[in-house]
Amino acid sequence: MTVPVFLADDLADLAAAELVLGGPEGRHAAAVRRLRAGERVDLTDGAGTVAECVVREVLKDSLRLDVLARHEVPAPTPRLVVVQGLPKGDRGELAVEMMTEAGVDVIVPWSAARSITQWKGDRAAKALGRWRSTAREAGKQARRFHLPEVAELASTARVEALLAEAALGLVLHEEAERSLSGAELPVSGDIVMVVGPEGGVSEEELARFTAAKALPVLLGPTVLRTSTAGVVAAAVLLTRSGRW
Repeated sequence: MTVPVFLADDLADLAAAELVLGGPEGRHAAAVRRLRAGERVDLTDGAGTVAECVVREVLKDSLRLDVLARHEVPAPTPRLVVVQGLPKGDRGELAVEMMTEAGVDVIVPWSAARSITQWKGDRAAKALGRWRSTAREAGKQARRFHLPEVAELASTARVEALLAEAALGLVLHEEAERSLSGAELPVSGDIVMVVGPEGGVSEEELARFTAAKALPVLLGPTVLRTSTAGVVAAAVLLTRSGRW
């Protein structure tokens, strides 16, 4: 069976021969997953540090673990950043879940001109919290040792800056002549890809993004939902970059 992964905020004490997994992660492991002595688990800080462990003792809401080995998992390159136009309803969380499972490194929520949903006031903080929680749980399920960053809500000006700074900037657009599968990819740096909301990227936004050296690209002959376009495009890029 696949070894379960749990998050531990502090794995800095690399000399310790044992660790205690407490808090929400420990309660989940002990009470929900019902792990038993002798079973294997991996702990990660979500930034590449991994502790391979075996359960020594199961307490009421924590685990006492023997550490078998520790290692650092290097961050993958090139880094894939997806700017996701805010979709309707809970489709944003679906997009985050699938992109996390696929291996996207940074997810940037974007308040696009044609986004029906808008994050404002308390709603913004709650929605961003749900995206981050979704990424965290999906990352554990996918056994990711580098969890994706879910950035703060970005304006169009912020997206322009990300594209201008990228090794390669891409904008998914249904009228593009260049195919995503034919774009020349960098071997390092950031690939920043923009996915529009249900209404797509506006003409003004497209003009601003191309002025920031982004390339409009066509994903395929069919029109995908905004919640699935990102993960499909990510799969193309991750395969062609050699990360898959």
